Amino acid sequence: MVNVTRTKLADGRELLFFSLPGHTAAPVDDRRPLPARSPNQTELRYDRTTGQWVIIAALRQDRTYKPPPDQCPLCPGPTGLTSEVPAVDYDVVVFENRFPSLSGAGEMPAVRDGFVSAPGNGRCEVICFSSNHTGSFADLETAHARLVVDAWRHRTSELMAMPGVEQVFCFENRGEEIGVTLTHPHGQIYGYPYLTPRTAVMLQQAREYRNAPGSNLFGDLLAREVHDGRRIVARTDLFTAFVPFAARWPVEVHIYPNRFVHNLVDLADAELDDFARIYLDVLRRFDGMYSGPLPYISALHQFADTDAQRDGFFHVELMSIRRSAVALKYLAASESAMDAFVSDVTPEAVAERLRGLA
Repeated sequence: MVNVTRTKLADGRELLFFSLPGHTAAPVDDRRPLPARSPNQTELRYDRTTGQWVIIAALRQDRTYKPPPDQCPLCPGPTGLTSEVPAVDYDVVVFENRFPSLSGAGEMPAVRDGFVSAPGNGRCEVICFSSNHTGSFADLETAHARLVVDAWRHRTSELMAMPGVEQVFCFENRGEEIGVTLTHPHGQIYGYPYLTPRTAVMLQQAREYRNAPGSNLFGDLLAREVHDGRRIVARTDLFTAFVPFAARWPVEVHIYPNRFVHNLVDLADAELDDFARIYLDVLRRFDGMYSGPLPYISALHQFADTDAQRDGFFHVELMSIRRSAVALKYLAASESAMDAFVSDVTPEAVAERLRGLA
């Protein structure tokens, strides 16, 4: 059982402490004079030319931007006056984002002609992996990494059950090159009121594939990667990490369970243990590629157990924009305007290098 302590911040946002065995969370009162939250903070607007929703979240212009270490809002705040985490210490915490892209509850409107907009309903949370300001996920002990996985799993289960939430997305942005404005090791969890464009396309491809040969697209791709072997980075009895055949990013690794599941909630205890281990393994290989930490994005692709998402196969996609020790991959015209990726390296060469970093 996961040890969870729930409390509230000064403006009513939810705060959850996840504790390691033998540890007890000890939150203090949040005494900051925070303004009351508006229920309608963000907006969705429908782009008729692409069939995609765009989130308008002007309040995020005011979010905390690169504070000095002694003013980090994610470090423990034992006085209850300085931090989003009012406590002497913590292992892992999750709280509702003060500057959310999505907040509130409600149904999506029907799409019709003209300009279509709706309240930006949904949920945005911040997850802090550790109270250590200068650490990283790759620095965590295995038991601590498993606690983060448990927190992801807990939030996935609760958010998927919320009315109006169609997709739960756990992710991490690491490094200033990615655009990170808070260096404390943390990630985010979004509960979207719609299927994101990437997910919708993946599910469409999987549905068409199932209707032709009658099997699961993701499972077949995993089997083919294992059979080929050249792009495998690490493999256990329960999980496989590989550079995908058509990798778009200079460094890109996907992690799949070796059996079909929709999301973290479906994984058994042994699989959760193994997932934490292989996830740490890949991140540590990333940090061994160059002289400094590798900037990366970690994206957990999860799917609901519904007919519309029946083909979705849980997996993690890790990607970096660093293409050499001194150069970054910028998403310029072809990628940003046309969504047509051009790769500067071969997936096989990247896999070979990562395998050698064990």
